[in-house]
Amino acid sequence: MAIGVLNLVVNFPAPIIFALILNEIKNKYFKKIVQTISYMPYFVSAVVACGIVVDFTEAGGAISTFVASITGSEPQNLLNQGTNFWLIYVLQNMWQGLGYGSIIYISALSAIDQELYEAAAIDGAGKWLQCIHVTIPGILPMIIMMLIMQMGSVFSVGADKILLMYSPANYNFADVINTYVYRMGLVQSDYGLSTAVGLFNSIIGTILLITTNQIAKKLAGTSMF
Repeated sequence: MAIGVLNLVVNFPAPIIFALILNEIKNKYFKKIVQTISYMPYFVSAVVACGIVVDFTEAGGAISTFVASITGSEPQNLLNQGTNFWLIYVLQNMWQGLGYGSIIYISALSAIDQELYEAAAIDGAGKWLQCIHVTIPGILPMIIMMLIMQMGSVFSVGADKILLMYSPANYNFADVINTYVYRMGLVQSDYGLSTAVGLFNSIIGTILLITTNQIAKKLAGTSMF
């Protein structure tokens, strides 16, 4: 649960902030270059990305050695430490999904009437106030829709990357529901327990989705259904 919540808290607003920053870049050539570079990691295979992370964070790896030089300690396998594993997992997701996740918000930003910015500028609003009173309200329905969808999968953290990075040494803090179902069902052949846990996970996800949808409908007037 902790990994899913941390991933949501960090990686849900990250593409929004990135899209807002790109929206302020006036040089179209530079903007396209930044967008293209940010999209590239999304198309890197999870196996390759996780392999790089494992190599760099193991004892003697580039990242672990750099961390050890800062902290004045011996290089250690960072993936075998709870908070480090969570941080590495979240940052890897951000690296791969930041640019691709911002596409939908960039599209929403392009649909905002430019006359609203002109009117706000005439009223004396600077860039910051324009962002608060024009930009964010303009993409708020899209933000709410994406939040509703992500809340439904907060417990269904992608098991593929975790399976590629975890080991018996970090089961206690790296295990999520999907990886637990995998180990119980395919590794230990306990199909009954794995099915029950998977069903429970789906029910909880559905409840979260419906609850978030109803709250959004009452507070913001925007909902999926």
